[in-house]
Amino acid sequence: MNKDATKFGILVVEDNLGDFVLIEDYLEEQILAPQIMHLKTFSEAQQLFKNNKINFDVILLDLTLPDMSREALISEMILMAKGIPIIVLTGFSDVDFGTKSLSLGVADYLLKDDITSTSLYKNIIYTIERKKKKLELEESEQRYSDLFHLSPQPMWVYEFDSLKFQDVNNAAIEHYGYSRDEFLSMTVNEINISSQEIASICKHQKKNGEIIQVECKQNSILFKGKKANLVIVNDITKITNYINTIENQNTKLQEIAWMQSHVVRAPLARMMGLIDLIQDESSTESEKSDLLENLLGSAFELDKIIREISSKTHEAKVSETKKIDF
Repeated sequence: MNKDATKFGILVVEDNLGDFVLIEDYLEEQILAPQIMHLKTFSEAQQLFKNNKINFDVILLDLTLPDMSREALISEMILMAKGIPIIVLTGFSDVDFGTKSLSLGVADYLLKDDITSTSLYKNIIYTIERKKKKLELEESEQRYSDLFHLSPQPMWVYEFDSLKFQDVNNAAIEHYGYSRDEFLSMTVNEINISSQEIASICKHQKKNGEIIQVECKQNSILFKGKKANLVIVNDITKITNYINTIENQNTKLQEIAWMQSHVVRAPLARMMGLIDLIQDESSTESEKSDLLENLLGSAFELDKIIREISSKTHEAKVSETKKIDF
């Protein structure tokens, strides 16, 4: 049989020498070179963890030691182990407590009389793998938590049914002006004043009463076992205002272009025609006087149009020079 060549570090805390020798034999039967340390009392374990930087893969712990046992022993060992998985070894008389020990934080428990080399090896392997998966899950959750809470964009989670805020990041707290506790006492409808939260573009109201236009992107997630939505908020108020400014400016420029190409031409054409008539030698003095009066009226009309064009041009330039910070 091929033995596992992994150099497992295993601490066995067992006061019965016979039980320890049996465990040692089982381990050496399955593992090529297990790194086994044997301690007989809780005090020895306490001294070991106090004076050394310990890095065992697993701890095999007898449930009853001379100086401590059962619940107190488990609680103290978990504190000292600092994440090293613990497998409790128990006799038939302590089966019920062995089951209870799982709720106290141990990785698993084994009945001494049922232990074989194969069952012990498999249990150790499964326990170590569960610890790795747990650490990977915790690291993954921490990364997602960092992405959420440290994001520069406002983000929150709200419950699907009640619409109550379940979590908010620092950017949302800073941008909207509500404290975390205030957010968590509210529903999304209390800040959304335009439409349902599912809308991608809507209007939100900050704590100070300011109305902002936002774009919301959201995804369905499970949050603490409940259906929820994760929302990323992009404040597009300044962009929207800028676009509106550009559109208004374009409208004014279109009006100016139309006035220049159409409105100005009418009085100008009349003036050119009146000048031709005035220059006509066959016109009487009375007719020329009327023509000059009409020419003056057209000139005043043209002047008014030019003033209107100048005014609209100025308004367009003022709009153009407005600075918008992004």
